[in-house]
Amino acid sequence: MAPFLKTLLLGASIALIGAAAHADNSTPIRLIIGFPPGGALDSLARSLAEDLRTTFKEPVLVENRPGASSRISIEAVKVAKPDGRTILIGGTPPFVLFPMTYARLNYDVDKDFIPVAHLANVPSVVSAGANQPFRTIPEYVAWLRKNPSGGSVGMTNLGGGLHFSVLQLSKAIGVPLAPVSYRGGAPLATDIIGDHVPLGADALASQLELHRAGKLRILGVAGTKRLSWLPDVPTIKESGYDAFDRANAAYAAFVPAGTPKEVVAKLESAFLAAMRRPQVRAQVDRMGLEPTGLPGADVKRIMAEDRAYWRPIVEASGFKSED
Repeated sequence: MAPFLKTLLLGASIALIGAAAHADNSTPIRLIIGFPPGGALDSLARSLAEDLRTTFKEPVLVENRPGASSRISIEAVKVAKPDGRTILIGGTPPFVLFPMTYARLNYDVDKDFIPVAHLANVPSVVSAGANQPFRTIPEYVAWLRKNPSGGSVGMTNLGGGLHFSVLQLSKAIGVPLAPVSYRGGAPLATDIIGDHVPLGADALASQLELHRAGKLRILGVAGTKRLSWLPDVPTIKESGYDAFDRANAAYAAFVPAGTPKEVVAKLESAFLAAMRRPQVRAQVDRMGLEPTGLPGADVKRIMAEDRAYWRPIVEASGFKSED
């Protein structure tokens, strides 16, 4: 081949490679979430997007894909190009509990995704209307034993950690409790305040301001330590019941399987740096979330521990999701 032709072809190849790289970078990074705008997860994603824009010096968009208990968003990320430009920001229950409660899922939690970073814990609380005759978990249990027909417990979805924690509490106290599903935190809070349901279990973010306003009363917090927002409210464990020790969910970042290791490492570093920044942590705290900022390996470990804990409980319950 003539030297001139070789030079021409080499130059054309370099130009094509550069154009391809530019085309990739011209596609905005997308943070996909499975809930509509306005909630805690949406706010978290938007705080992260703002920080990542500065880090990567390119557009980072938040894309809301609500529906099917967040499975629509998960499936969208599963089939996305594994180049690190489509990232799921979501809760851990679909990766921990859904494989136990759904007869069929269109994704494999271990094979289809790579955990990038653990972002925040989602504290949960148990609450009652301000006019209810009980003010603590022990008082509630005593009241329930005298009024066993009052065992309804409101929550925003069935098949999650709070659902199975309520079933564990029912077993511990020897009184039937009936989980009742609501379409969101607002209608649940309305019924708690109006004493239409004796007890409710939900994320702290949905209940905190109502508690502070005296419209409802938080009786106990899930997990094994008290919350900074509610230092005077005991854990449910302190009240004598360990049923809610692992009820709290978490938010994490995931990318599709097949994403190159160096890309995953770059994203992990960026997310962890974002979660260390005071302004991001302050925003997350205002959302009623506990900022964490742990590497992807910790996400994998924590989810494995959660699965081991929940599996016998879920299997014993016989519960199956139908939505």
